[in-house]
Amino acid sequence: MSRSNPPTPTGPDAFPEHPHPGPRVLARRFLVWNFLRAVLHNGWWLVTSLYMAVDAGLSPAQLLLIAAAQGVASILFEVPAGVVADTLGRKKAIVASHVLMATAMAVTGLFPSFVPLMLAQMLWGISWTFTSGSDVAWATDEIDRPDRIHLLIAAQARWQMIGAGAGIVAFGVLAAIVDRPTAIVCAGVLMLLLGTWFTAAFPEKNFVRVRKDHLKAALGIARRGARLAVTDRTILMLVVVTVLVNGAADTFGRIYPVHLADLGLPPGASGMAGFTAINLAVYATAALALAAVQRRLDSDGGARTFLALSCLAGLVSLVLLGLASSLPVAVAAVIATNGIAMPLVRTVTTIWVNRRTDSDIRATTHSFLAQAEYAGEILCAAALAALAGTFGPGGTMLLAATLFAAGAGTVALNRSRAKSPSEGVSPSG
Repeated sequence: MSRSNPPTPTGPDAFPEHPHPGPRVLARRFLVWNFLRAVLHNGWWLVTSLYMAVDAGLSPAQLLLIAAAQGVASILFEVPAGVVADTLGRKKAIVASHVLMATAMAVTGLFPSFVPLMLAQMLWGISWTFTSGSDVAWATDEIDRPDRIHLLIAAQARWQMIGAGAGIVAFGVLAAIVDRPTAIVCAGVLMLLLGTWFTAAFPEKNFVRVRKDHLKAALGIARRGARLAVTDRTILMLVVVTVLVNGAADTFGRIYPVHLADLGLPPGASGMAGFTAINLAVYATAALALAAVQRRLDSDGGARTFLALSCLAGLVSLVLLGLASSLPVAVAAVIATNGIAMPLVRTVTTIWVNRRTDSDIRATTHSFLAQAEYAGEILCAAALAALAGTFGPGGTMLLAATLFAAGAGTVALNRSRAKSPSEGVSPSG
């Protein structure tokens, strides 16, 4: 017999037990998969970032060119990948993501020269587009508990943070024991094995596949997703906030290590150890923050409140970071920005978009949100980068804080329209 009032309404326990596989089993598998994927890709990136600079000997200009090429490839494939997921199946898209990602990861360790590394990074970026939105769409349809899916999405973000911390420790140790290329290739092989497990253990029974006229159906899905993104006031607000916040986050992510160094973060091994400790503190803080708020994200009102608070937290943190004259204050501001503001913004926007989207265009709509992230990184971060030389790291942080302020203002403007007839009505209604 199922239980009407489960004792622990969080994570996989938020879903009552049913015969195998059942919502509870699928939720647990989904969280385990997210944890392991975060272990592999964060551990791989830790080693790869050092590998490209040291072992491959790439110049700063080459590294920036690789980053730009990866961003362009991702933004071009994001929406088409979402449409593929909504047309052919979310599971197929996720499995394809694993194959592409594993290939890119292994090639990175096997060919330490500029052109292969740039192509591998572009392929790695493309691989993420096939799982962006597809994972949440799969979980929403297969677990089929719209009243509790917000708990699973929050738990997903939390376990991704825990996996990220575990990954940088595990692969840092592995690279020290063997070598960086071997650790990188091992991560790719394990990512392929993880995709094999996903293929075997994750069913897809509730997705309605398009049986014919795939191209016509795909174009129709793309049009409906785009129309929803610009006509639904709440989703449009979330797109705007995503552009602003990710522009601030990308600027922050590139500059705060320089600011910490200016304030006294030591170079060499001790500085690397301190930097790693800061990142572990960020992941732990994010996990705690997500656990604290997840029960209050089950309504538009709760989502709106915590989205506004997250933007304000980013505003205050970046102002403190920009004005900081001591290293401890700057470190606390970094942890607040990366451990509270950013993960909460991403989680709330994902939950809110998911709630307002119909099943047949769910992955596509999430892809538009992901594309907004890339747009923010390209447009806002590029504009702030042009000013960084004039204002310095601290001044640039203050400029980035204005983007968080604009995000909070956008949420407030949407709230003033919350009593309009369209608010709270499903996209199909």
